[in-house]
Amino acid sequence: MPSDSTTDTRPGFRDAMTRLRGAQKSARGGPPYSIFVNRPMGRVLAALAFRAGLTPNQVTALSAVATFVGVGLLAAAPASYVTGVAVCLLLVLGYALDSADGQLARLRGGGSLQGEWLDHTVDSLKVVVVHLAVLVTFYLHLDLAIGWLLVPLAFAVASSVHFFGMILVDLLGRATRAELALAAPLKTAPGASTALLKLPTDYGVFCLATVLLGAHTLFLGVYTLLAAATVGYTLLVVAKWRRDVIALDVLRTGARTNAAPEGHRR
Repeated sequence: MPSDSTTDTRPGFRDAMTRLRGAQKSARGGPPYSIFVNRPMGRVLAALAFRAGLTPNQVTALSAVATFVGVGLLAAAPASYVTGVAVCLLLVLGYALDSADGQLARLRGGGSLQGEWLDHTVDSLKVVVVHLAVLVTFYLHLDLAIGWLLVPLAFAVASSVHFFGMILVDLLGRATRAELALAAPLKTAPGASTALLKLPTDYGVFCLATVLLGAHTLFLGVYTLLAAATVGYTLLVVAKWRRDVIALDVLRTGARTNAAPEGHRR
């Protein structure tokens, strides 16, 4: 009698999609493109990857390949409509796969520290090099005054600071709450105005904007607008993060004071 040990017991695509919908992170506070476009795309890709037997790290690697091939085209190829469409498709695919790796990890029962490290390492590189690729395009393929090169430089700096700050403040908050045995604060959904304020800073919007690469003046204008919005938003959110970290310090100081012996409080 033949053995049935090779029978595929994994759920089908539809079952995987259903399980993924029930294992989503909270959508509160996220930028609109990431929540309403990128995450659903990532869900489909995660279900396909699950059926194909891929691991989250393999999906992260595919995300990196798609992204950095797109970055290479953006820097090296002529600034044409064809290049813009190709770059846009590759960056959008890379971003969707970046969402898929985490969703696949949750579908498989949880990710690993190595996977989280790999994901954040790729992301930290991506948010900088895409704008350095735009800088190369400005210099090699567009007839621009040298001062325009400051725009992608500023965009790269703001994106790096925003990404690092977002990760670090979240980590400090979780570490402090774990140290003091405090529950995580309830997240409230942002208002429509806040969501619209975040929209120009969404990496996915930048990905879509690259489709305009062949229309040099239009791409320059849209890219500069996104850069200015990202710099402005980053300045605002850094000030908020500083207040949040000061509040964490107050909590830790208060806990240490309450835990100290009576003689040491005087």
